[in-house]
Amino acid sequence: MLSKSKIFFKGIVAVLPHMLSVIPFGIITGAIGIELGFDPILVYATSLIIFGGASQIIFMQLLSGGASSLVAITSVGVINSRHLLYGAVLSEYLEKLSFIKKLLISYFIVDQGFAESNKYIKQNKNLSNPHYYVLGTGVTLWFCWQLSTISGIILGSFIPEELGLKFAIPLTFLAIIVNDLKKLDHVFVMLVSGFASLILFNAPFKSYIILSPIVALIAAFIMLRFKK
Repeated sequence: MLSKSKIFFKGIVAVLPHMLSVIPFGIITGAIGIELGFDPILVYATSLIIFGGASQIIFMQLLSGGASSLVAITSVGVINSRHLLYGAVLSEYLEKLSFIKKLLISYFIVDQGFAESNKYIKQNKNLSNPHYYVLGTGVTLWFCWQLSTISGIILGSFIPEELGLKFAIPLTFLAIIVNDLKKLDHVFVMLVSGFASLILFNAPFKSYIILSPIVALIAAFIMLRFKK
């Protein structure tokens, strides 16, 4: 049986490859906040409170464009609503934990950490302390994100455009799904989600972000029924 520290360390190791895309993304986020004219403390506060690159960028862009705080916060909530799906998936593995522990762990769950944790826990269903793996991935991502955001704030507009750091944003999500491209049914669900997001792109409040995966889940359900 693996000790808690070993499980935690395994989570750290699993998520390290994602740093190749997460760190440049964090630098971009910090730099964009400064370029939009926000105070460095406010830019860094978004990393502590929101802890999500796309959400942070949209939050700052909306505020800089004159949107109200309510609209900006609501938009962040819609974008981060995918985390409800993450929580629903992981809840069955963490149901024995206290509410306080669940609340703490939920703060550290982001896209890359969820992807690695879900994969590992599925492969090790008899793991006695799976939440240490989740924490290993989440805490590692958190520290790297905070440091990279601070670096972006310091560098600000000094980063030359020819570095191509903006490519790190889609690269972050491509790194998550690359292993699933080997399975035809997974590719089908991804394509359905992609096409649905294009069709629903003009939905109110940017709700296409949550509507498109729901459409993909329905397609996956129908496909599984058909296969059976």
